[in-house]
Amino acid sequence: MAQRYHQRYHGAGAFGSQIVAAMRESPRNIRYDDLAKVCEHYFGPPRTGSGSHAVFKTPWPGDPRVNIQNNHGQAKPYQVRQVLAAIDKKEAEA
Repeated sequence: MAQRYHQRYHGAGAFGSQIVAAMRESPRNIRYDDLAKVCEHYFGPPRTGSGSHAVFKTPWPGDPRVNIQNNHGQAKPYQVRQVLAAIDKKEAEA
């Protein structure tokens, strides 16, 4: 149990790649906390704001944007797809 807790809440590492694989397989069944962890791993901490959205800075202007919000503990599927597109674009530029 302690190992699972450590993997879930400390670092993205291999666990992060498992989340990304799950995101690609089914964008509908992703927890908001997991999506936020992946976004922080790839794009750094979110910009703080007064709204319900977590907005992450990308190295390019415009789309794909990385803007997520909590929907009763789940991530919205279209936002998961936007994050995947942003990850793909970032990895293509590297």
